[in-house]
Amino acid sequence: MEKIRVLLAEDHTLVRAAIKSLLHSFEDVEVVGEASDGEEALRLAAEQRPNVVLMDIAMSGMNGLQATAQLLKEFPEVRVIILSMHANEVYVLQALRAGASGYLLKDTGPEELESAIRAVEKGEVHLSPSVSKYVVADYVRRMGSAHVGSAAGEATALDQLTPRQREILHLLATGHSTQEMANILFISGKTVETHRAQLMERLAIHDVAGLIRYAIRMGLVTSEA
Repeated sequence: MEKIRVLLAEDHTLVRAAIKSLLHSFEDVEVVGEASDGEEALRLAAEQRPNVVLMDIAMSGMNGLQATAQLLKEFPEVRVIILSMHANEVYVLQALRAGASGYLLKDTGPEELESAIRAVEKGEVHLSPSVSKYVVADYVRRMGSAHVGSAAGEATALDQLTPRQREILHLLATGHSTQEMANILFISGKTVETHRAQLMERLAIHDVAGLIRYAIRMGLVTSEA
């Protein structure tokens, strides 16, 4: 089995060593580099071409959000998981806007970290359970109708979606994995992936994070989600 190449960017030496040791325990993960700041992460990404970057959100100099945006501009195929102490919705949505595919709190357990790496490497979005559903719901509740109104120009594309595509979009935005969506909708994971690909084509959005941001703009996620 080909291993997932992971670059670790974390400015605290002991924390970085602990995460690296944990990553080495994952059978299908290979650590290809360590960075202590955003600029070093960009340089190593260019050299090592990782599949996934674990990016600390708060680093001196170029922070994790800035580094993520720049990294994905240069290497859009790379998946970034933001590591943070903050469950605040502002940080999570800033990470999604920067193009991150995942957002994990630093008290995340080993199994969730491993699951997140595998999920984003396959093109999915993974948010810590403690932030995913509630963060998006609170954001929509606070922004209210003004936020939805700003997306009025996209209403035509939304109207063209099938009911099933809307279901998939809603489930994506509330943090469900491909398998969870398959279980909820009683369809196969492959069918979920097909619907997701059709959504991207219909909306001219090329990543899952973009679909989530679109769902938020269009008000498809409510405080009851």
